[in-house]
Amino acid sequence: MTALPDSTEKKLGLVIDLDTCVGCHACVTACKGWNTQNYGAPLADMDAYGADPVGSFLNRVHAFEVQPEVGAAQTIHFPKSCLHCDDAPCVTVCPTGASYKRVEDGIVLVNEDACMGCGLCAWACPYGARELDQDAGVMKKCTLCVDRIYNENLPEEDRQPACVRTCPAGARHFGDFADPESNVSKLTAERGGMALMPEQGTQPVNRYLPPRPKDTMEEVDVLAPLLKPVAEEPKGFLGWLDKALEKL
Repeated sequence: MTALPDSTEKKLGLVIDLDTCVGCHACVTACKGWNTQNYGAPLADMDAYGADPVGSFLNRVHAFEVQPEVGAAQTIHFPKSCLHCDDAPCVTVCPTGASYKRVEDGIVLVNEDACMGCGLCAWACPYGARELDQDAGVMKKCTLCVDRIYNENLPEEDRQPACVRTCPAGARHFGDFADPESNVSKLTAERGGMALMPEQGTQPVNRYLPPRPKDTMEEVDVLAPLLKPVAEEPKGFLGWLDKALEKL
């Protein structure tokens, strides 16, 4: 079994704004592309265009319809990947030590050379954040693009996870939660960032910003401007005719 560090120097993670996410899946595509081309073995797509396709995705977007107490129903897009928990059960349950949490930045990773694909980590993770790559025979998970964020060959603006870099709505933010002055710490404090399923006791690092209350508007009849009388009292020839007819 793998031991967790008592503390980490940094707590790198994501803040995801549920008010801004539009469910476009750009983050899913960017994650799939980057992790297929770089870190570890490529993410498998087996029989991708057949009757029973199987693929590995480290980031997925779920969509839910939510009915607020006031106002119309809303569609909430909910991206989900590894939360890089402080008390990560996927690490402590690993029989080979393949799963581990880094002391220097808190990122949870898998040593694919030591992984035997037993699936215990996926069983232990309450968030469903791990997948068995059936082609490679090892467990895969979000790495926070560890091969991007420290890559000095990339321009500084690209040294962030692929999902964050590609999000067209600016719904994803990356930073150090151990630094109270970081962008993710400030966003969490200002917007009431929430942990996912804190009752599990895993102490997830990632945070979600709740949707803001939506504007409520009274129902408007789109035909009302066309049905409204032009004048309350007839004028001109019609006014004279109306008065003449009243005398008959």
